[in-house]
Order: sequence, then C-alpha cells, then structure tokens
Amino acid sequence: MPIIKSAKKALRGSQRKKVYNDRRNKAMKGAIKDVKKLVIAKDSKKALAELKTAYQAIDKAVKRGIIKKNTAARKKSRLAKLIKKSS
Repeated sequence: MPIIKSAKKALRGSQRKKVYNDRRNKAMKGAIKDVKKLVIAKDSKKALAELKTAYQAIDKAVKRGIIKKNTAARKKSRLAKLIKKSS
C-alpha cells in the first residue's frame, strides 16, 4: 500500500478508472459474443444489426485506451469476415 499522500490519491484515481475500464471491456466482449451467437444461429440480418453495436463498443474501448487500434481493427475484421462467411 502507498505511504505518500500523492501515491494514495493516485491509487484512488486508478481504482475509479478501473471500474469504468472494466465496464467498457465487458460491454465490448458482450457485444462480440452476441454477434457470434447470432452467426451460429444463422440469423445474418440480426447479426448485421448487432455488428454495428459491436463496432461502437470496440471503438469506444480504443478511445478509452483499453485496447490498441490494431487490435480493434483485427477484431472488427474478423467479425465482418465471420458474418460474410455465414451469409
């Protein structure tokens, strides 16, 4: 545990940020899972609609610095490829 006052303050801030980052990460992963479930169920129209929300979640994760830009591009590419393959 931190001893110095500024280190204690930094720890509190980092704990607050972790909550937001975890929430954003969970939303992203959930959106990706939803798309994959729809692809498995062979519901390509709903999967395309859900793809939009997955893209938004991925882009927001990049904006917050949770994942890197290339990782986001790879995730988006693989999702689009998965949907195209199924339809």
